[in-house]
Amino acid sequence: MEPEEIETVNRIKKWSIYGSIFIVALILIFGSIYTVQAGERGVLLTFGKASPVAVGEGLNFKFPLIQKVVKMDVKTQKYEAELTGASQDLQDVRTKVAINYRVSPELTPEIYTKIGVGYADKIIYPLEQEINKYTTAQFTAEELVTKREEVRETMKQALAERLAPRGIIVEEISIIDFAFSESFNQAIEAKVTAEQLKLKAATDLERVNLETQAIKLQREQLSVEYLRFKELEIQKMALDKWDGKLPQVTGGAIPFIDVTKTV
Repeated sequence: MEPEEIETVNRIKKWSIYGSIFIVALILIFGSIYTVQAGERGVLLTFGKASPVAVGEGLNFKFPLIQKVVKMDVKTQKYEAELTGASQDLQDVRTKVAINYRVSPELTPEIYTKIGVGYADKIIYPLEQEINKYTTAQFTAEELVTKREEVRETMKQALAERLAPRGIIVEEISIIDFAFSESFNQAIEAKVTAEQLKLKAATDLERVNLETQAIKLQREQLSVEYLRFKELEIQKMALDKWDGKLPQVTGGAIPFIDVTKTV
């Protein structure tokens, strides 16, 4: 190989080494920088072990190849679930519940270490199911519907107390729906229909009573008017028969004419 060729090969090797070093340097530089977005917290892992302090929002640094970051959402999130249970009167009931919750930012390392990122299915759902069974058993099937707000508040308080020590904050809970067996639904429908018919009957009876009272008052009014009319008619007849002459009586007094005796 000619000296010029050897020099060219060496130059290529040298630039290849420089290029490799440059690429590794870029990887190390960019691998050591990461960003935690608003509404997130970072869990810094060193050889897989989580740091006890959560990483806040903004630009942060880590050791490449040694450390990595798991980002966890700490914004308000919504979780829906369908739960099963039984009422106090032993009616099967399916409850659809929606929960607004958020993860406590400072406890994200602990949550990740003990539960992982799938905490909704691993922690929230089992506790919801347990609390739903406990709550629905305190009310009859009818009360679950008529006292819906009380049921919701009972579930919310119990769930919040159980999840708070685990770093999950319950902000609100809503009962989307209660579903019962078909036989129970038919019984409820029949009861509602009976109550509606009863209400209609009571309304009709009240209307009839009012109409009867009105007719009675009208008759009384007509009776008074009729008597007044007859009195005036009799007075008119008496006046028609009077010849215009006053009766001759001693003392000059004008006699009283009793029109009721005039025919």
